[in-house]
Amino acid sequence: MSDFDLVVTGRVVLADRVIEDGFIAVRDGTVERVGSGTPPAARERHDFGGAYVMPGAIDSQVHSRSQAGQEDFVWSTRSAAAGGVTTVVDMPYDAGFLVCTGDRIKRKALEAGEQARVDFALYGTIAPEDGPKEIDGMVEAGACGFKFSTFNTDSKRFPRIAPQTLYACFEQIARHGLIAGIHNENDEMVRAAIAEVEMSGIRDYRAHGLSRPPVTETLAMAEVYELGAQSGCSTHVVHCSVGRGYELCNGYRQQGHDATVEACIHYLTLDEENDVRRLVGKGKINPPIRPRKEVEALWHHLAAGNITVVSTDHVSWSEDRKSDPDMLKNASGAPGLEVLYSLLMKGLTERGLPVTWAARLLATNPSRLFRIGHRKGAIELGRDADITVMAHAPSIYEPGASGHNYVNWSPYQGLELPFRPIATFVRGTCVFDGTDVLVPPGFGAFVRPAGAG
Repeated sequence: MSDFDLVVTGRVVLADRVIEDGFIAVRDGTVERVGSGTPPAARERHDFGGAYVMPGAIDSQVHSRSQAGQEDFVWSTRSAAAGGVTTVVDMPYDAGFLVCTGDRIKRKALEAGEQARVDFALYGTIAPEDGPKEIDGMVEAGACGFKFSTFNTDSKRFPRIAPQTLYACFEQIARHGLIAGIHNENDEMVRAAIAEVEMSGIRDYRAHGLSRPPVTETLAMAEVYELGAQSGCSTHVVHCSVGRGYELCNGYRQQGHDATVEACIHYLTLDEENDVRRLVGKGKINPPIRPRKEVEALWHHLAAGNITVVSTDHVSWSEDRKSDPDMLKNASGAPGLEVLYSLLMKGLTERGLPVTWAARLLATNPSRLFRIGHRKGAIELGRDADITVMAHAPSIYEPGASGHNYVNWSPYQGLELPFRPIATFVRGTCVFDGTDVLVPPGFGAFVRPAGAG
């Protein structure tokens, strides 16, 4: 008689060490044993030899529904499964549907549950006129955190929240012990910079970076971290493209405040002078991709432990919305779920950094950030058996080749990736075998923070 439902063997990667000749034993979808040497018996066994057996990634920033009639959870979670991402944290700025009440959280969770192939958690937000009044209802409905913007991208879909309203919301969120996540761009300064660029006549790839200089990010970060310090709210900046921002976060953290910061994978991979120059609209992201010196500054901060999590800020805009030669007319954002793990592993190995950092930045830390560590984020007893197997198998990335992405374009097209996922398990079920996504829409489950209603 088998002792376990599933045993997976290989080089098991934890947040603090690698277990050579390791195994993970699973029963009823959760991890029950982790060890080395001869594994126990199981009904199902997968031997991965020298490949890295890693905790499934939690992508902290996904936009599945930014464009109506486009990707949705059917495709975003398919890309996730193929990329070793076992939980997506989806943003609340859906096209035509701002997720700003408890009822809207419930509706989105129901609809996503019918589509998702991997597990998912949901951010909530507010309508500016509501202030904090809907926050309690969203917490009860299972929101894992709250997202706000200091820049008015769209008054209905992606509104700016004024600092006095932010402060009131932070005070309310602090009572629940959840995070306030911030899109960090100072509205007034960005609008002034855009006007200057428009007057200059610059319309090529340089226009976007010039329209959002680094100080527009860091000024917004200083403001929200101070609001967090004064309100007692855990304050998380959801993307930072410049080294100075990580210094600010670390300063507040050293003062004893719960300040955290996120590096999107594009800021660690792409630069303005080489990549945005050739990509033009496909390289337009807010905040902008910066010059190579800032990329290296971010890697310095990663090695120093000043980056909390790494994410994609994934969004699959249709190609026509990313192909205008006038840089400022393109939509902002890019897909990345299929290559998040591969790109981070590439960067770590090229810089001689330990592979355990991938486990920390993609799993352990995100699970703490969203208060879902009771289930997710580690290969540990009692956690969901969310596992990603990364093999050394160098290849050139072609986003249209796998069939797992809604769009066939990517800013990472043509990059050589030393590692690729060859298996993904969600709650002990193999959802991706290295070629095919094996589970139908509806397999994924809604993940609530510990203690949520």
